Amino acid sequence: MCGISGVFAFTDAGRSSLASLRASTDAIVSRGPDSQGHFAYERCGLGFRRLAILDLTADGNQPMTDESGRYTIVFNGEIFNFKELRQKLVNKGHRFHSQTDTEVVLHLYISEGRNFLKKLNGFFDFAIFDKEEDSVFLARDRMGEKPLLIYRDEDKLLFASEMKSLLALGVPRKLDYVSLSHYLQLNYIPGPATIFKGVKKLLPGHYLYVKGKKVVKKRWYKIPYDPKKTDKIKLSYEQQQAKLVDLLDDATARRLVADVPLGAFLSGGIDSSVIVALASRHTQHLNTFSIGYRDEPFFDETKYAKLVADKYKTNHTVFSLTNQDLYDHIFDVLNYIDEPFADSSALAVYILSKRTREKVTVALSGDGADELFAGYNKHMGEFQVRQGGFKAEAVTGLNLLWDVLPKSRNSFFGNKVRQFQRFSRGMLAGPKDRYWDWASFASEKDARALLSPAARRKVGKKLADKRRRELLEDLHADGDLNEVLLTDTKMVLPYDMLAKVDLMSMANSLEVRPPFLDPNVVRFAFSLPVSSKIDGKMKKKIVQDAFRPMLPEELYKRPKHGFEVPLLKWFRGELRPLIEDDLLSDAFIEAQGVFDVEATRALKRQLFSSSPGDVHARIWALIVFQWWWKKHMMA
Repeated sequence: MCGISGVFAFTDAGRSSLASLRASTDAIVSRGPDSQGHFAYERCGLGFRRLAILDLTADGNQPMTDESGRYTIVFNGEIFNFKELRQKLVNKGHRFHSQTDTEVVLHLYISEGRNFLKKLNGFFDFAIFDKEEDSVFLARDRMGEKPLLIYRDEDKLLFASEMKSLLALGVPRKLDYVSLSHYLQLNYIPGPATIFKGVKKLLPGHYLYVKGKKVVKKRWYKIPYDPKKTDKIKLSYEQQQAKLVDLLDDATARRLVADVPLGAFLSGGIDSSVIVALASRHTQHLNTFSIGYRDEPFFDETKYAKLVADKYKTNHTVFSLTNQDLYDHIFDVLNYIDEPFADSSALAVYILSKRTREKVTVALSGDGADELFAGYNKHMGEFQVRQGGFKAEAVTGLNLLWDVLPKSRNSFFGNKVRQFQRFSRGMLAGPKDRYWDWASFASEKDARALLSPAARRKVGKKLADKRRRELLEDLHADGDLNEVLLTDTKMVLPYDMLAKVDLMSMANSLEVRPPFLDPNVVRFAFSLPVSSKIDGKMKKKIVQDAFRPMLPEELYKRPKHGFEVPLLKWFRGELRPLIEDDLLSDAFIEAQGVFDVEATRALKRQLFSSSPGDVHARIWALIVFQWWWKKHMMA
């Protein structure tokens, strides 16, 4: 796993950014602590940071130039089928000087041009400079497992794996207020937008081809979903289960290739347990890792993880954390984030990655299963809304009651009231509005009200609506739940879930590989009817049924708890001075000019009330933003 950056200058003024190339790779040292490299030729500069996963020959370092001297590549990621692709190229007469997937990607481009990407099974972003053609080719993987940020102006095009690397190249720090509005609603910023004007996330499954000043952007991969075909699948449900096991087993085996210590996350949930069960078929004494929560026994699932570890005789390690352990890493996470990102579970992922990295360099995960196979509570809610019936109508009929009862994630009753209120609101909305509402922590109205009058005027309503429409384009009134899963896979997965894992694992120089996101598994998932994924009693139905013979029965007899970072406790305790005297103080809010003083006061009053609801998530989003602002906008 690596990090990349680069410059492609259009003018002499743009060439000045080449002087910052080394600074751009220094900024992402945790992505590649083992080595770095740089390439520069006239208008083009490429930077690279390397984390050694495979044992490379002496000629395997990057940037890598082919023997003709014409093509140079920087590559971030892993191609799991590169050996098969390499052999086919050898049969065509290609000569290789290393055993790397990077060289295979380079030769595929030389051989086939831009049309080779669909042959790659893996996750990646890369840049290839063609000296003779004076062009650069940039591409990102299908599902968005690896990030690639782009900045373009009249003088140059800049790119990098992380925002901090782009900032080192001199990107202007101009706040995008539409992105800020969406961040205040979702707690993350969906692509292609970023927090800065002019900086874009290259969308998953897209490439850029740049020659002269001409930039061609093209989608090379589209998630293969055809609603007309899912209900006509010829496989019986039993045959579907068998095929899922075979596809996921192959995907897992591919991701076990490494010349460094390798392991797997094991939460005690179905998804990670499935991956451990399959990985144990292909490697003895797999290293597995769990985190437990001594101070939060309701969320501690380590006993279920141990059942799986014992069944498959893994080398199992439990990191038993206290709330103090979590608190001690808050500022590490805040300091690493270079674009506002307020999914608070990133804290747990950061600690798990840090502790896991002490023993292995690569870890498998169960990421992606919930989005592909309907594993979230919101999916069951969507299913029930579409089914209708007495229960759904009864919840909606009590809407006034849910409005007045106290709501909080920190008690069973308060959390149920909160869920019933959201469900009731969703029943009355169309699929697009319901999706956005259930994905959000704040409404658009509340997010705008939180901004100062001056900042509010900078949120272009037409642009905000346009971005929202593009994100929700796959949802239709006459569609089914697969459209919701498709939207999750294109929005929530790359910009929340995968972004979280990539940021927190890379902060600790750990590579994470999710077999569920293998292109063959994804293709199969979107060929299945909704009935194979969810019914009135079971989420992620086919995953649970297909792997039941491999897993301890106890995993099927408990609810899915997830994990809530104890933010509310901290905000009312250790972090209260940070809120009241620093980041959210009236004085700082007024001097900054981004947020409305009275609106932030109202949030703080709700925080300390008996009915906090989801306000702690909104407060956390503000803290993350304010910390980021101080570090990146006031420096």
